[in-house]
Amino acid sequence: MQLIEINELYKIYAEGMENEVRALDGVSLSIDYGEFVAIVGASGSGKSTMMNILGCLDVPTRGEYMLDGTPVAHRTERELAEIRSRKISFIFQGYNLIPSLPVWKNVALPMTYQGVRPAERYQRALEALDAVGITEKAESRPAQLSGGQQQRVAIARAIATKSPIIMADEPTGALDSKTGQQVLEILRDLHRGGTTVILITHDNGIAAKAERVVRLQDGHITEDYRNTPDESRPLNENL
Repeated sequence: MQLIEINELYKIYAEGMENEVRALDGVSLSIDYGEFVAIVGASGSGKSTMMNILGCLDVPTRGEYMLDGTPVAHRTERELAEIRSRKISFIFQGYNLIPSLPVWKNVALPMTYQGVRPAERYQRALEALDAVGITEKAESRPAQLSGGQQQRVAIARAIATKSPIIMADEPTGALDSKTGQQVLEILRDLHRGGTTVILITHDNGIAAKAERVVRLQDGHITEDYRNTPDESRPLNENL
């Protein structure tokens, strides 16, 4: 049984109207436990729509979606939120940190919704910050950190929830190449530890770091292949 399995998935806006848009047009895809997959495509290819549906942030117009054996295509928003809290952590290009909270509380916040006790939230937050190498910033505010450090906090937040899936949406997009490489190395370490990593990107250089590449164009999968990660390939190799 696959961790993620979608079959004939459609996401259609203004269906049946003159301005109909098929963001996903009959997509089928399976992802096994522990894979490191890059979903790559240009703007408008459908990759963000794919992430939103795989991440239970949105629902398809029609089609099947099984997540760890559970059907999720027609769930309510409350049910989707419950699935997200147990199964999926997100890393976004914009970091999504709360400016008024110290770093460790930003990391601990999602665990509140998981029902984790306060003492354990604090301990797990510090452990996650240590894993990304910025424990000393635990009491700092996000505005006191560089962009790379803020992205490390976002990764720590994902680590601390101990979710089996991490979805990273353009996680290096706001970073310089050196810092971007460091962020990708952290994601690779998580993958080596057994976490399933799904990386959404428009950058061929970033996609080349994954072990599997799924390429989208106009709502269709045009390529899906195993990949030997290429460490020499530069980032910011846009489509």
